[in-house]
Amino acid sequence: MEFEDDAFVLSARVHGKAGAIVELLTAHHGKWAAHVAGGASRRMKPFLQAGAQVTVRYRARVSDQLGSATLEPVGEGPSALFDDPLALAGIAAAAAVTAGALPEREPHPGAHMAFEALVSAFAHDAIWPAVFVRFEAGLLADLGFGFDLSKCAATGSTDDLIYVSPKTGRAVSREAGEPYKDRLLALPPFLLAAQSRLAPGDVGAGLALTAYFLEAFIFNPMNRPLPPARLWLLDRLTEAGRL
Repeated sequence: MEFEDDAFVLSARVHGKAGAIVELLTAHHGKWAAHVAGGASRRMKPFLQAGAQVTVRYRARVSDQLGSATLEPVGEGPSALFDDPLALAGIAAAAAVTAGALPEREPHPGAHMAFEALVSAFAHDAIWPAVFVRFEAGLLADLGFGFDLSKCAATGSTDDLIYVSPKTGRAVSREAGEPYKDRLLALPPFLLAAQSRLAPGDVGAGLALTAYFLEAFIFNPMNRPLPPARLWLLDRLTEAGRL
């Protein structure tokens, strides 16, 4: 079993005296864990931070065993954001959600592309929280739980869509949703059109929307809560007044 691929580091933990078990999101092979010799060394640690981009060369004697990998760093990675703790919290949350949601060794090229776009967005302070919401929505879609925001689920209208059904993930218009608004989820306009400007409360509504579906359809069925890093990100964005 052997392959080479582009990847992002999702997590790394010390294994033995000098090695590390590294969890990777690869472009063509999905989420993959591997032993990296020397991964606990001072030289390697900067390349094993969540969000670091690498080229991975993986090898295992048989397909179902934990193999070994060598990693070659690509670009600066998260080190470029060391002076931005909020962005680092965002990277940690994205990596934790991805690691928790994706199955092992199942190709999800869409998730890799979405993660790559999000990592690039962290350099733009004004927009990345909204891109984070879009990333989680894309991850849900890649796993088969995407939103249908094209028209109202009740009337078929494409106008004044402001709610999402918590049961189906379909959009609901203001008029159709009025009798049930306490049971519906808010739909921020920026999820309907990329050119929509962010209004106060939009990012918070978007994060609440994606969190609901991540919990209901991904994490709860596995008897897991949302990753702590995702909850901490919400706290950090609240403290920063970014919701």
